[in-house]
Amino acid sequence: MSAPGTELLSVSGLEVTFRTDAGELRAVDGLSFDLRRGEILGIVGESGSGKSVASLSILGLTRGPDTVISGRAEFDGRDLIALGEEELRELRGNRISMIFQDPLSSLHPFYTIGKQLIEAIQVHRDVRKEEAAERAAQLLEMVGIPDARRRLDEYPHEFSGGMRQRAMIAMALANEPDILIADEPTTALDVTTQAQILGLIKDLREQLGMAVIMITHDLGVVAEVADRVLVMYAGRAVESAPVDALFYDPQHPYTWGLLGSITRMDRPRAAKLAQIKGQPPSPLALPTGCKFRPRCPHAFDRCAIEPPLEPRAGDPAHADRCWLSPDEKRAKRVVEGGEIGLEAA
Repeated sequence: MSAPGTELLSVSGLEVTFRTDAGELRAVDGLSFDLRRGEILGIVGESGSGKSVASLSILGLTRGPDTVISGRAEFDGRDLIALGEEELRELRGNRISMIFQDPLSSLHPFYTIGKQLIEAIQVHRDVRKEEAAERAAQLLEMVGIPDARRRLDEYPHEFSGGMRQRAMIAMALANEPDILIADEPTTALDVTTQAQILGLIKDLREQLGMAVIMITHDLGVVAEVADRVLVMYAGRAVESAPVDALFYDPQHPYTWGLLGSITRMDRPRAAKLAQIKGQPPSPLALPTGCKFRPRCPHAFDRCAIEPPLEPRAGDPAHADRCWLSPDEKRAKRVVEGGEIGLEAA
């Protein structure tokens, strides 16, 4: 087990391509990042940016005859991309767990919550059913579900949306994983329940010392829980930074657009939220050069060549994929009523 703060997962050059009747669909395109023990890494971007596909592919859940996966994902001295299915099955749900987007469709409707929790425990632990049931009740209590022993005998439809999400978190934590991947864990939840779930994940990170990958389209969620942020667009990382640096000195125009779409409660309300014009490119026909160029009002000739992801603002921990200099970026960022926008100055 790695010491706190040391590198736990190292992903380099991850590419995921799906062969379809319409052609090859490049869902993840050369993604690289590191995850440290005890860290919460937020991966943010619009739908279709490759966030979920990248995480599912690291766990081997996108493998198939029409899928091509390359690159490396090193965990505990082993490359997850190269592991066989049996070896991956030993890790999934044990040392690396995942909370999926929709708990109602992820939980089996025909089995009680208790049965599903017990199975998750017994698959990886040589314990009797009674011991697994006791552990299951403890897990429900840990995630804040009252009257846990009684509720083990209830079915998913008898739980509210927030309680189902808590049950999914309990299942993911059943074997005290080193890494928890949370894929949009607060989608479709009301703001009060969302805050409770985010607080729970932060508390459990502290208690168990695990690392968390938080996948979301919501930068408000990132600001609440993340230590570092990876911004994805069209299957690529376009900015990577500590959370404070990303919010106080964002370097990529796409990040500006995401930040500008957040409603601010501490400032006067703008006439309308900033928007990113256009649509994300099709993974079947990605543009040449900078993938954000067709939507960026600050694009210029050099953007026809794709920039590398590298530090440009003087902070080695803050990298971006934009040819503009830091001074040019600060000059072009539009501030209207305190909001960062994307419109051309």
